[in-house]
Amino acid sequence: MRDNIVANPEYSRRSNSVTPTETARELVRTAYDLHVHVHPDVIGRIVDDVTLAERFLELGLAGFALKSHYTSTAERARVVERAVPGIDVVGTLTLNAAIGGLNALAVEIAAREGARIVWLPTVDAVNEAEARDREYGEGVAKPLWARIQVELREQGIEPPPVALLDSAGEPLQALLDVLAVVARHGLVLATGHISRAEIFAVVAAAEAAGVRQVVVTHPEFPAQDLSLEDQVELAERGALLERCFTTPHTGKCSWERVCEGIRATGAGRNLLSTDLGQPANPPVEDGLALFADRLLAGGISEDEIQTMTVVNSRLLAGVDAS
Repeated sequence: MRDNIVANPEYSRRSNSVTPTETARELVRTAYDLHVHVHPDVIGRIVDDVTLAERFLELGLAGFALKSHYTSTAERARVVERAVPGIDVVGTLTLNAAIGGLNALAVEIAAREGARIVWLPTVDAVNEAEARDREYGEGVAKPLWARIQVELREQGIEPPPVALLDSAGEPLQALLDVLAVVARHGLVLATGHISRAEIFAVVAAAEAAGVRQVVVTHPEFPAQDLSLEDQVELAERGALLERCFTTPHTGKCSWERVCEGIRATGAGRNLLSTDLGQPANPPVEDGLALFADRLLAGGISEDEIQTMTVVNSRLLAGVDAS
């Protein structure tokens, strides 16, 4: 398995890489990318965390959030910061089965270790599990995370999906316990790969619990596929819509749909991140600037891009006051 996760330190020298414009580089300077997947990880990744920190520092980016589908990255974030002074690395936790699902204790420990973002289930979300069986059947190319789930199933250790709601559509007590910890520590709650119904229930429950910052993860992603009306309603309720570069870049939705969602909800209610780190995709440190170039071409203004990258990412990272 180890050979599958060794990153290539020269990955950004690939001849097929697209180079962002200097205008885009400048627009995203001092921003955070709050959604990256890098080595070390269970899944093959394109770069390791220390190398990425060095690249971010060179480009004037403030930092990034380390996302793992399987473990807390809070302690690892502190180590990377020590290795590369001047870069801020954000620790996170994702509530999949590997850490016990809706595990309030795991959230409490991660918060005490310095984690900033808590994602609700991704690979183990109920609707993601259903979509995986439906969309990635025999003979269909599977994304890296889906292959891991298939391997676990074949080994007889695939866990059941992590439910958030009861049969009546009400939040489970375990979810409410998690939200209480998130609120107490002032953490950011991100919705992960949960369904539309779960997203709306979570946003309401999070507000009632006193959670101040809720991020709706890639609303155009096939597993979420939120309509413009849904996105507007969520924005009006105070949620931020996280637009991930990989969603349109890999053809899961059109660039036009991303621009349409931004216009409908307003730059102030949007966050740009990349979700990069996969071996076939562009270098992670280029992602925000490449995103900016594509949005500029789609008619999104420079001021809007700076709001969605620099202003909103720094607010969520906790370095600028709201």
